[in-house]
Amino acid sequence: MPVNRKTPSPSRRSLLRAVGGGAALGALAACGVPAAYVAPGDRAGADLSATEKRLTWANWPLYIDTDDEDTTRRPTLEAFGKRTGISVDYIEEINDNDEFFGKIGPSLMNHQRTGRDLIVVSDWMCARFVRLGWVQEMDRSRQPNVARYLDPLLRSPAFDPGRRSSVPWQSGITGIAYNRRALGREIRHVSDLWADDLKGRVTLLSGLDEAFALLMQADGVDVTKWRADDFHRMCDLVERQVRRGQIRRFTGNDYIKDLAGGDVLACQAYSGDVIQLQADDPDIRFVVPEEGAELWSESLMIPNLARHKANAEKLVDHYYEPEVAAELAAWVNYVCPVPAARDVLASSKDEDTAALAEDPLIFPDAAMRERLAIARDITSAERAEFAKRWNVTAGL
Repeated sequence: MPVNRKTPSPSRRSLLRAVGGGAALGALAACGVPAAYVAPGDRAGADLSATEKRLTWANWPLYIDTDDEDTTRRPTLEAFGKRTGISVDYIEEINDNDEFFGKIGPSLMNHQRTGRDLIVVSDWMCARFVRLGWVQEMDRSRQPNVARYLDPLLRSPAFDPGRRSSVPWQSGITGIAYNRRALGREIRHVSDLWADDLKGRVTLLSGLDEAFALLMQADGVDVTKWRADDFHRMCDLVERQVRRGQIRRFTGNDYIKDLAGGDVLACQAYSGDVIQLQADDPDIRFVVPEEGAELWSESLMIPNLARHKANAEKLVDHYYEPEVAAELAAWVNYVCPVPAARDVLASSKDEDTAALAEDPLIFPDAAMRERLAIARDITSAERAEFAKRWNVTAGL
């Protein structure tokens, strides 16, 4: 399959906001509807998959392959329909995790259908859905590809041990991007950001859930089980760097413009964005610091009372076929959760497509994989305290 690199666009991660989720819960509570846990026995509804060959899937914009000649066509999705006879109503309606939570949350907490059979949300939002009991466990007997091909690094995050209720759609790495030519040296550690020659030329991510893990890892913290004092120690460090003028500002996706334009020489960044930057400027580098970096995902989940659960499970498994995963990876350029797709891309007769198999930002190499970890999520009890501290630290 020939590669089709999409036009750079705002990443899913960078659309998150520093408040990190408290707003949505607060808004729902203000409506007189407190967040309500749903017991396992109350999550499933009548599954009409056997008689209704369809499903509704909510995803983020620009997060699936499209046809070069007709962007309304999605080849991998069309292939699923031809193979199974199942039609998919694909809705690009998720622009922000909190906003989407607020949209479907009232239905879920009131034991009502959402009208969606499959959704895609970020790790920390997945954690909230799992804690609230708002999503169903998937039947792995319908998902042999998931069972066989899911990347071992992604199989058992703290928020969903064994991935019973979630399956990664795409993954990425939060690391450091920098301009090697302009800086004149390599960056290997987070501490390199605090060097004098980078004063005022560094940015960090503004989102609480996006920023903290990498900075903790630089301090030797195991982010799979970090504690409150680790978080506050990280904030102390950042505040010191703000006071000395080291950090230019805290950003969302606009770090891309700052780095490409030369206003910033090094920044906290997402691997998927850097692939796009490198297409225009090969001097842009991405590094997983020697102390480690965060591996994250946006994951597929089946909300409670979904009417077409079995159909949704088949669709998830479709995307875990290595050939299908490879076709998707060649388009979206995020970390592929199906390592077996690498061999598919490597065998392509198209030179650009085959080269993707060697890109460590799509298929991390062994040395990089050893330094990646999935951070534990911020609990509901912690979030208000941590968001308040981080918002002050980041000047939000």
